[in-house]
Amino acid sequence: MITENLRALLKSLPQEVQLIAVSKTKPVEAIKEAYQTGQRHFGENKIQEMAEKYEALPKDIFWHMIGHVQDNKIKYMAPFVSLVHGMDKEKRLKALNKEAVKCNRVIDCLVQIHIAEEDSKFGFDYDEAKSLFQKDLKQIYPNIRVRGLMAMATFTDNNEQLIREFSGLANFYKETQAYLDKYEFNILSMGMSGDYPLAIEQGSNMIRVGTKIFGGRN
Repeated sequence: MITENLRALLKSLPQEVQLIAVSKTKPVEAIKEAYQTGQRHFGENKIQEMAEKYEALPKDIFWHMIGHVQDNKIKYMAPFVSLVHGMDKEKRLKALNKEAVKCNRVIDCLVQIHIAEEDSKFGFDYDEAKSLFQKDLKQIYPNIRVRGLMAMATFTDNNEQLIREFSGLANFYKETQAYLDKYEFNILSMGMSGDYPLAIEQGSNMIRVGTKIFGGRN
């Protein structure tokens, strides 16, 4: 089932869209099946679970931390994580940079923007993000590289609202990209199993899909 789901999904996606297979809570065997189909980018939302899977699986996998980041657990993923999606506070950037220095790595990350009409979601608001990007982040945090933006839309069936949220983020991404290095700041991560087609229409080039590949979670 995983193989068929993954092949169908990849076939439907534009070439420029990077698929992150959200493997959180799923066993190593399920990830292996997706891996054997050719998938290399996987997303987890708990650092320690991701670290355990990193140890058990092939080392050419790109691991994405897509959940809420706890500062005291960054050290467990700093040696291997490929991209940290949820940089939702500046103190989180500071903590990630500190652990990246210890590992002698430059770690890629995305700044999370709060676009949803839900208090349970995290992220900078647009004004806070503008202030952040006015700073010389490369000088302040030399061991992290801000690659773009990430957000989670409201959990709703209202397509107009989703389009509004996604298009707002896409516009902010373009505005920000205009005065940063376009070759480095080039990821717009938005869209999940229920809303990724709308996100792609609005300009997303990275989607995070789990249920559509691995089936429902217990």
